[in-house]
Amino acid sequence: MISLDEKICAELEESISREWLETNGTGSFACGTVSGINTRRYHSLLTVSLSPPVDRVRLVSKFEETVFIGNEAYHISANQYPDTIFPQGYRYIKSFSLNPFPFWVFDVNGVKVEKTLFMVQGRNAIFCRYRLIGEPKPSEIFLELKPLICVADYHALQRENPQITEDFECDDDFIRYKPYLEKQEIFFTHNAESIEKTGYWYRNFEYRIERERGFDFHEDLFQPFSLRFNLSKGSATVVIATEKQLLSEVSELERSEIERRKRLIEIANVKDEFDRELVLAADKFIVSRNQGHTIIAGYPWFSDWGRDTMISLKGLTLETNRFEIARSIILEFSKYISQGIIPNRFPDDGGEPEYNTADATLWYFEAIRAYAETTNDYELIRNHLYEKLADIIAWHLRGTRFQIRVDTDGLLLVGEGNSQLTWMDAKVDGVAVTPRIGKPVEIQALWYNALKTMSAFADRFGSHSEKMLYDSMAEAARYSFNQLFWNEEEECLFDVVFNGERDASIRPNQILAVSLHFSMLDAECSRKVVEKVERELLTPFGLRSLSPNNENYHPRYVGSPSERDRAYHQGTVWAWLLGAFVDAYLKVFPEKGEKIVEFLSAFRSHITQAGVGQISEIFDAEPPHYPRGCFAQAWSVAEILRVSRKYKRIVFLERCV
Repeated sequence: MISLDEKICAELEESISREWLETNGTGSFACGTVSGINTRRYHSLLTVSLSPPVDRVRLVSKFEETVFIGNEAYHISANQYPDTIFPQGYRYIKSFSLNPFPFWVFDVNGVKVEKTLFMVQGRNAIFCRYRLIGEPKPSEIFLELKPLICVADYHALQRENPQITEDFECDDDFIRYKPYLEKQEIFFTHNAESIEKTGYWYRNFEYRIERERGFDFHEDLFQPFSLRFNLSKGSATVVIATEKQLLSEVSELERSEIERRKRLIEIANVKDEFDRELVLAADKFIVSRNQGHTIIAGYPWFSDWGRDTMISLKGLTLETNRFEIARSIILEFSKYISQGIIPNRFPDDGGEPEYNTADATLWYFEAIRAYAETTNDYELIRNHLYEKLADIIAWHLRGTRFQIRVDTDGLLLVGEGNSQLTWMDAKVDGVAVTPRIGKPVEIQALWYNALKTMSAFADRFGSHSEKMLYDSMAEAARYSFNQLFWNEEEECLFDVVFNGERDASIRPNQILAVSLHFSMLDAECSRKVVEKVERELLTPFGLRSLSPNNENYHPRYVGSPSERDRAYHQGTVWAWLLGAFVDAYLKVFPEKGEKIVEFLSAFRSHITQAGVGQISEIFDAEPPHYPRGCFAQAWSVAEILRVSRKYKRIVFLERCV
């Protein structure tokens, strides 16, 4: 259990920088800061996915919360407005914990109030409960909750407007409220003693992270009614949802959700507290799509991306022993193969998938290879996937979208115009920040790995002629790669080769040429690549995306959107790359398994910071390596969990020997 004490919770800069997250497995979620102050447009008590897992809409931003003891009112919520914070309820927070849900304990003039929020798998609802703990005061203690409404696309901000509806329907223990005629209605199921119509606009909430990121950062929220509870008589419960909930079910739903999360730990068979938290973190990214599953790339703003899903699959599903989920994801993406490519991204508005990627499809091969190796479920490959994978190879031979095709030297040529088809895909004003058209190093590593994977499948399935074909293609790629990509001066690999030009930028992409299951490099070259990456790119939180020795290096990921995009792959540290580095390191130095502890050590404290119980997307390139981007990123969690579990297997095997 992660627990934060009063020193953190009641200190503004500490508590406002830590964020919590709850999800329901469909793309809906709730998130906010430990302080109670919303610092992002994405913070809300309930953001629902109307077309799972996309088309997400914020419904309720937060509650204004007030505790009444006798004649005194104590505001335990907190908001940032221009030049002021009011109220300052964070000062009353004694502790915050994940157990497994977000729990707060407030000490209000000697009265302790516990607040709990949780979501239940498959329900578009957030369950909120407040109760007294310890010895209550003799006087009656009341709680007033005022919901602040924002029914808007989760990327958008709401401003005061005359279109909002002030009226709502009350019926016993629930309230039905439709703020806008054409938008989602909201149901509040509650056990309040009284309801009072208010109908106020709260203006100019200020979101400090949006301001830092160079976006609009002011919002108005509507407050339609207040709910009043007598805490002296029992707990206060409110369920915010897209349909009516039953109060009588709340306790059982809470118990069942606790048990579901306990089962995840049991299924994963983890003993270490760090891995336990990461298993629970991993679950938050796995969501439904149609009849199958997919992976949300990151919270609070990403949808499901093909590349992120395939890179994350091993850590989020195979390492947690959720093999049916892995199978479901693989099959779900097979439905979207088009011209030899899986989607790069599913748009937030639920539109047609985007296929602008050269690597997501090649990561798909690696995800399938790892699934088959882990589960021995080769029948899935034989009966449902092998022909589709063979067709993908064929499309790459004759050419697919964006001039992705096999060149005469057997290597994969990708890109045209100003396209950005690798994971380093940032653009500023439509111009690529890191143009990598031609033959990027990791694309060749992934292509070779895919060919050797197909060779192994063909051999297993008795297709000897196809095995020979894939082996010959792989050998051609291997020979050309070693001729073209070795940088003798730097003793590592070039990043991109194209039309006789070789990009000597020291980037982490080359580590995949060592780390992937099938590698084109010999032992000596592999060792030199690992040592080069360790010297210039390794940090406590992953690999820099560019060497500090490069003139284009950006040490910090800050500023306007364009400034941040210029830094995104130009030095910024990416946590997910640590997984590939550890794999490569252990290939080269198999006797140094104990180094994994050192490589992971910073993350043990990081999961109590930024996204509590999570791992951030990126970090500044220089100390103190401040976390940036999404506070919860799928491939960050996946790869750190994967290598942590890998270390424990190494230790176990050493003890057995």
